[in-house]
Amino acid sequence: MAAQWLMVGELALAGLSLAPFALHRFNVARWSKIPLEIPAQNSNLQITILLPVWNEALVIEKKLADLAAQEVKCDLVIVDSASDDNTVKIAESWLADFPESFKFTKIIKMPTRLGKTPAVILALDQMKIVMTDADAFLSQGSLERIQHWFSDATIGAVGGTPQRVGDLESEKSHRDIYTILRSGESSFDSTPFLEGSLMAWRAGKISSSDLYPTANADDAQIATAIRLNGLRAIHDSELFFTDYMPTTGKGQRRQKVRRAQGLIRLLARKRKFWFSSRVGRFGKILRMNAWMHIFSPFLMFGATIMAILRNISFTEELAWLSLLEMYCLAAWLLVRSQKGFTGVKTAGTILFGMENLFIAMFTTARGKSLHIWDQHSDVREEISK
Repeated sequence: MAAQWLMVGELALAGLSLAPFALHRFNVARWSKIPLEIPAQNSNLQITILLPVWNEALVIEKKLADLAAQEVKCDLVIVDSASDDNTVKIAESWLADFPESFKFTKIIKMPTRLGKTPAVILALDQMKIVMTDADAFLSQGSLERIQHWFSDATIGAVGGTPQRVGDLESEKSHRDIYTILRSGESSFDSTPFLEGSLMAWRAGKISSSDLYPTANADDAQIATAIRLNGLRAIHDSELFFTDYMPTTGKGQRRQKVRRAQGLIRLLARKRKFWFSSRVGRFGKILRMNAWMHIFSPFLMFGATIMAILRNISFTEELAWLSLLEMYCLAAWLLVRSQKGFTGVKTAGTILFGMENLFIAMFTTARGKSLHIWDQHSDVREEISK
């Protein structure tokens, strides 16, 4: 009898853990049947680019050249988080050599390194428009495409789609799922998560008080704040940028856990909006993401404990359940070791994602914040080649 109860508990917890992924994927498929259409009219809004940097001496010249090559001439504000290399000196030298690259330039030097979010906060009240990372490179026409989006008065923020260099198998699968979900959410209402490597927002529609300086995922904080302030935040699946992934599985996992912590903390802080009628359809999107990011990992952990107890303590054979457990275990291990294939890839990606989310919550519970992190030096070295 005890084995039966453990089986029921295991299946119930696993079902509750996985249900939001299936439900949200089903909803997204319905919402995506009416895709977003970019306005034909160009708003011709003046664009100011915000470029937060820290120890980017290897890549800063390449990044500035990439921005200068865009067809839209912009203002540029660089916020340096107390770099201890030659980032600022190299940037100043490059801007002096190519003074016509931008309409206006400014370098803000922070006295100490506090993380990316405080750097963004420092510039927010100066009404910035486009944010990009030093290790991300924009496709041609990106800024003009952003201008077109902002001819729609309901759009408050737009985020781009990564074309990753150095993707390991698990990252590619994760990003495919991510893009599908963000695009569907945008069609329905708004997405709470955008890519900070290329995102834009309307000047004056968000202030520094909307962000938490000791939390990461500043891009998601901005996207969510824009929507809560009354405008839409959308993901554009055809607004591309190129960035580089850490070259090792360990480096990519570290990046995922850091990102996961930021998203979890954001969703938890915005819990009063999960069922708020004031935000309309966006409340449904928030609570579904909260279920997937906060509750599902705990439920799956509970299901795993029950599965272990059932298999250790009881000899009753439930062949179908054992096969299901073996499939889940194999899918998780294969994706985790970058050996996923069709048939296990989606399940393995979800389970591996839950592992990272659970680690992020455990890290937070220990009182450790990841908003200041060690830079992925292998990425900078690869870009500088």
